Amino acid sequence: MEHNETLKPYEISGHTRMICLLGSPVAHSLSPAMHNYAFRKLGLDYCYLAFDVKPERLPEILPAFKAMHVRGMNLTMPLKNDIVKYCDSLSQASRICGAVNTVIFEEDGSITGTTTDGTGFLRALESENIQYRGRKLTLMGTGGAGTAILVQAALDGAREISVFARSSSRFIDRTREVVSRLNAETNCKVALFDYTECDLKREIGGSDVLINASNVGMAPNTDACLIPDAFCFHEGLSVTDVIYNPKETKLLRMARERNLVTMNGSDMLLYQGAASFRLWTGMDMPVEEIRAKYF
Repeated sequence: MEHNETLKPYEISGHTRMICLLGSPVAHSLSPAMHNYAFRKLGLDYCYLAFDVKPERLPEILPAFKAMHVRGMNLTMPLKNDIVKYCDSLSQASRICGAVNTVIFEEDGSITGTTTDGTGFLRALESENIQYRGRKLTLMGTGGAGTAILVQAALDGAREISVFARSSSRFIDRTREVVSRLNAETNCKVALFDYTECDLKREIGGSDVLINASNVGMAPNTDACLIPDAFCFHEGLSVTDVIYNPKETKLLRMARERNLVTMNGSDMLLYQGAASFRLWTGMDMPVEEIRAKYF
């Protein structure tokens, strides 16, 4: 099917089940378009909606969703950490990182929480033939996306991960705890550093993949970059960014000018959605069509 083919109008029936996105803000999200396109394409009787929700409303929303037989939901900021305490069971990745972006309302009434952010990013690496298993990674930024990537990469076979986070970060205590858990529970060697030029040069210099998981360089501050210049880039390094607006951050532009392999955050968004979709429906999202249509 050509990506510009018009699908049939969305038909809501008495059997249609809801899946949704909760967070604040959510009006900008591509998730409703992606998932609803996939539901129509595959003939699934679901509807995906986005709701602007603050953390204090979760205790009243969740029982209502259970009563209405909602199938599942995605969580975005600021709810990824708050939802954890309401889950009856957690995936290993969510347990370690303390965050959930995907909820499944099980038929027995229980709530299962997991995170597909890290899975989505690693699937995006694979789609670009960027190898991470058995390799050393350097990760900059330990917010929600960065922590999910860190945990999933360690669980999925990265050999070593050097994590950079400012000691003044509000996430620093959580980051230290996650690093400790990963060193105890996985075969991956994880070390935490502050942003000094000496440490950056040494750790990136010995890495196979560099990941910016911070929001530094995101529009409108597109001239910002955690690395002032390409002093630590080397041949064979792959440089990646979770940011997708702009499509090429200053970090990626510097890497491209050194003829290095680069990847932005668009496919992470696509593949994390696809992973959630499969958990809810048991089917594969038509990712190539969605990429052509929305990215």
